[in-house]
Amino acid sequence: MTPVRVGVFGLLGSGNLGNDGSLEAVLGHLRATRPDAVVDALCGGPGTVTARYGIPATRLHWYRGEYRTASRAGAIAGKALGKVVDAVRTAAWVRRHDVVIVPGMGVLEATLPLRPWGFPYALFLLCASGRLLGTRVALVGVGADAIADRPTRALVRWSARLAAYRSYRDTLSRDAMRAMGVDTARDPVHPDLAFALPVPEAASVPAPSGPAGRVCVGVMAFRGGNDDRARADEIHRRYLDGVTRFVRVLAAEGRTVRLLTGDACDAPVVDAILDAVDSPLVTAAHAASLGDLMRETAAADTVVATRYHNLVCALRTGTPALALGYAAKSEALMARMGLAAFCHPAREVDADRLLDRFRALEKDAAGLRRTLADRNRAVARELGAHFAALTTVLFPDTVPTPREAP
Repeated sequence: MTPVRVGVFGLLGSGNLGNDGSLEAVLGHLRATRPDAVVDALCGGPGTVTARYGIPATRLHWYRGEYRTASRAGAIAGKALGKVVDAVRTAAWVRRHDVVIVPGMGVLEATLPLRPWGFPYALFLLCASGRLLGTRVALVGVGADAIADRPTRALVRWSARLAAYRSYRDTLSRDAMRAMGVDTARDPVHPDLAFALPVPEAASVPAPSGPAGRVCVGVMAFRGGNDDRARADEIHRRYLDGVTRFVRVLAAEGRTVRLLTGDACDAPVVDAILDAVDSPLVTAAHAASLGDLMRETAAADTVVATRYHNLVCALRTGTPALALGYAAKSEALMARMGLAAFCHPAREVDADRLLDRFRALEKDAAGLRRTLADRNRAVARELGAHFAALTTVLFPDTVPTPREAP
């Protein structure tokens, strides 16, 4: 038989650890159920994807400066030409595959600043090419949110409509797509794909060290959402000031604080906090994968985090977490895992209120660990069932391999 040809698509290998973790989960499933599959990627960081995951990869955009602001005539012309070239390149790539998978990621949302002619346009080209050329495009476990910007909204809506398969990482995402005019009656909801990743062995049984233990604080280069561009600097200053004050109080109490990131763009925030607090108790982790982040969160007593996949790592390892949420997806995740009471808005970080919630989190830590253990077992069952159903839909000639719960 001719091996099935599978493509994976997205902003992968570009520095966002959550996106790469979703890819890793899907590749693990493919290798377990379709070891004969020939897999390659069309992605943001092809060199990283090839080096880390051992699959051939092609650059997502022809124009290398796609995500840089174009202020000169040459850059503007390059971007414009790139849109035409990318339409041809994307169609040619899609045509070589039987199935293309978009693994997780918030590809149907604009909760962070986003231009319509960047990734939304690239996703539309993918889904339109799949429909025209007869290649099944599957949006697997993706995030979605209501989008106000009309061009972005239109591109996202048509991308979803043209996809052959859609599933979502939470009910809010499915509801958002329904509100934007997509028929979601047959679209399943399941836990985030990153919950399928194994907990690193060295950190699988963390030993709580009591009320004076280690705290992981996940930070982010947060500047609001797509509709907050006019206030982006103000939002960032408020966020950075609040988190810095929180870390300073912990260090003054003799607490060990470990700063985490989830994207390469978060590094300046870490540097700013280290400079402002200037304490040997405050250090930064250098994580290259979600596995690295899980090792950090598993070794902590508690986690306070902004990025969605920092929270996933904490919850996956059973570590009590407090969400500095910037979108409804964080609140939905915390509710699913039994920690709905431990959320604080990233747009208005009040250090005193945050400390109060943090104290409550620590007080309830033992019970929350038991809750997380129960929820993780349920999540493993849900994801196992979803992966089995996904295999049946995308590869109908395959007998699904039963997945053991971690």
